[in-house]
Amino acid sequence: MSSSPQRSTAATGTGGGLPADDPAGSPDPYLPGHGTNAYRVTRYELELDYKLSSNRLNGRATVHAVTQRATSAIVLDLTGLRASKIQLSGRKVRKFSQRADQLVIVPDAALMPGEEFTVDVRYEGNPSPRRGLWGDVGWEELTDGVLVAGQPNGAPSWFPCNDHPLDKASYRISVTTDAHYRAVCNGILVARTSRSSRETWVYEQAEPMATYLATVQIGRYELLALNPVRPALQVPQHVAVPAELADKAREGLRRQPEMMRTFIDCFGPYPFAEYTVVVTGDELEIPLEAQSLSIFGPNQLEQDWESQRLIAHELSHQWFGNSLTAASWKDIWLHEGFACYAEWIWSEEAGVMTVARRAAAAWRKLSTGAQDLLVGDPGPELMFDDRVYKRGALALHALRLRCGDLAFFSLLHEWAGQYRHGSVSTAQFILTADHATSLDTEALLHPWLYQEALPALPAGGPR
Repeated sequence: MSSSPQRSTAATGTGGGLPADDPAGSPDPYLPGHGTNAYRVTRYELELDYKLSSNRLNGRATVHAVTQRATSAIVLDLTGLRASKIQLSGRKVRKFSQRADQLVIVPDAALMPGEEFTVDVRYEGNPSPRRGLWGDVGWEELTDGVLVAGQPNGAPSWFPCNDHPLDKASYRISVTTDAHYRAVCNGILVARTSRSSRETWVYEQAEPMATYLATVQIGRYELLALNPVRPALQVPQHVAVPAELADKAREGLRRQPEMMRTFIDCFGPYPFAEYTVVVTGDELEIPLEAQSLSIFGPNQLEQDWESQRLIAHELSHQWFGNSLTAASWKDIWLHEGFACYAEWIWSEEAGVMTVARRAAAAWRKLSTGAQDLLVGDPGPELMFDDRVYKRGALALHALRLRCGDLAFFSLLHEWAGQYRHGSVSTAQFILTADHATSLDTEALLHPWLYQEALPALPAGGPR
């Protein structure tokens, strides 16, 4: 994580449904006051009209949902923008209020468990990032465009939502903005229309998506194919980039199609229809993760290992973080530890350094630093600490050394396939690993995830 326009991110059943054991209605202690278990969202339909010169957003959000328990109020997360008109299942809402970072809608009668409803919210304002433990997150103005950095709680800065990673839904995102600018959003572009000095871009994200992974990127972008002569079964890959950076982007992303093939071999089929990289005109501190796309600054497109590992890292999040999304933020290692290990896999495949040497180097560095963090429950302040990434990757390497390559990569295929487009937990990973490897995975992983002291790497052959 980091800060603005240099800011960005690094990332329980098989689908929606929030846990019903929190009487306060906020299901994740890492983000108190965010999200609710009173209902789950099945679909968002967003219509955004944005003026770049004035940073003015007029929005309409139609939220389709179903109650999980009886509730006398519908609470949506929304910050920095003003709701002006609301309908509930087609009827005007007479009573609603905004307080702190929430929009509270009071229906005429309480909603019963299992009741389907639709909330239609008209809202407006000048969107801006929200500040917190992880820097500035949310809707940000670039020098000439817009960037949305959603992780972990930036989504309410641009649309009303149930902001919790477990509540995954499909999306339709329509963005109307100035002519000669391209809007890039999640999923597939299904329509583009022009009228006077305005253009409208409509995207459909059919696969379930967590709110923090929803994004809008606006800039003077050209869309270029990264693999124009691809075989029929290869994933279409594109880059949206300012014209003056096109050559740099093509060169920097030259090996991304190879990364895609490597990760498909290691993890299983790519979980979405396409993959798009957005290259901003502004330099970024670190890349951004979003479902079906990633965002880089031009400073992250070099041929050195630091740039190339970031490209591999963000691509791997399409499997681990986007398709398989942690049901709770305490399990963030299921995103970042896996993505870090994917970097090491690519390092070996690219002939840079073997996984064994990457793991040994990471272990040595960790052994000389503070050992006061639980990777499996790091706390909100440290959920993006580099130790979660590196030690999470080492936990996977320890498992691989114990079970061998065949069982390990069979496990990754089974894990990514069984919970495809769903929500996951560490407990589920342990059960899946037990099945795939015949090991006592909990005993093996517990010191890596739930003890502060750094375990020794198990003995094993070269990897």
